[in-house]
Amino acid sequence: FVKRKRLLANSYKEFFQNVNITFITESENSKSNYWLNAILLKNKKQRDLFLDTTNSKGIMTRPIWTLMNKLTMFKDSQCGDLTNSEWLEQRVVNIPSSVIV
Repeated sequence: FVKRKRLLANSYKEFFQNVNITFITESENSKSNYWLNAILLKNKKQRDLFLDTTNSKGIMTRPIWTLMNKLTMFKDSQCGDLTNSEWLEQRVVNIPSSVIV
């Protein structure tokens, strides 16, 4: 199962290199099971265009999860500097990760 997940991730990596989109890969000295595959786009506008285009063609993509401090139940909770998290939230898209893609 993990071998097939890693094969899918490798296919994504090769595909996105050809279209100048960053596929998020495992860190050096680590080995990911690629439970979730994601890409990094240049900005929120490009992210939203990618989401609209893929979903309109039946490819189920979604933005990375909403930051918890933006959820109603946590809006008054204490939080630190979220600059990096907010930057990622505007750019990361989760792409299909099933081994039967």
